[in-house]
Amino acid sequence: MDKVILTPNPYRDKDFKTLREAMRILNENNIQTRVCLPFMVDKNCNLPKDIYFSRLDRELPDASMVICFGGDGTILHMSKAATRNNVPVLGVNIGTMGFMAELESGEMSLLSRIATGEYSVVNRMMLDVTVMRDRDIIFHDICLNDAVITKGAIARIIHTAVSCDGVQAMECGGDGVIIATPTGSTAYSLSAGGPIIEPEAHSILITPICAHDVVSRSMVASDKRIINVKLTQNARQNAFLSVDGGKAVKIVMGDTITIKKSNFVTRLVRLKDRSFYDVVNHKFRII
Repeated sequence: MDKVILTPNPYRDKDFKTLREAMRILNENNIQTRVCLPFMVDKNCNLPKDIYFSRLDRELPDASMVICFGGDGTILHMSKAATRNNVPVLGVNIGTMGFMAELESGEMSLLSRIATGEYSVVNRMMLDVTVMRDRDIIFHDICLNDAVITKGAIARIIHTAVSCDGVQAMECGGDGVIIATPTGSTAYSLSAGGPIIEPEAHSILITPICAHDVVSRSMVASDKRIINVKLTQNARQNAFLSVDGGKAVKIVMGDTITIKKSNFVTRLVRLKDRSFYDVVNHKFRII
């Protein structure tokens, strides 16, 4: 293991206690570490003077692993940059649910397994999202969790039509629609009434948000499908697209949102031998 990048969320890891413990354990096991912020922080954020923060774009190309400290949002934010550099990601949960995180903040001792190679790497499917306006691409990105098309702040419904390989699959009015990966099935889609899907499944989940039509329900499509989402003719207002909870993009009548399986995959590090169903049971306290 040549170099591990540590990316703490300064708003989650108070006083960087978890980060410091991770640095100590990894350094004691002769693993070189670099600390990088996963995102820009505001000027009022007090960063410790005794920790050197390097630039993520400088460290990623030759890194062996990235360890994220925070909630699922931090992992989602990091996954794109890490994925484009083919670097696996290990999540340490300092948030609430933390479905993608492998470790809780009290399990830092398990990081010693990295030095001995006692870990595995699993691939998680990603989505490719493109917005076409006339003949121009006005937006393109990849996501690990979901692409969400929703109404604005004004309490009016939007009407969307969803097609799979050019065949209409769903049309409804409501707050919008979620197109999610199996990984994203435990996120916003679940809150909107969608099913839980194993992360290793080969599928794309389509979930309407607060649909006014009672027959509109979640649909599970093959990962081979190309999904298009449009505002229908009776839509009286614009909509917004957000990918993995990122900055919203305004969608207008005539735009076509195309979503398909990405050629990229997010590589997640596993240190523990546990089933996805164990994770679900633990997070939701089912048993």
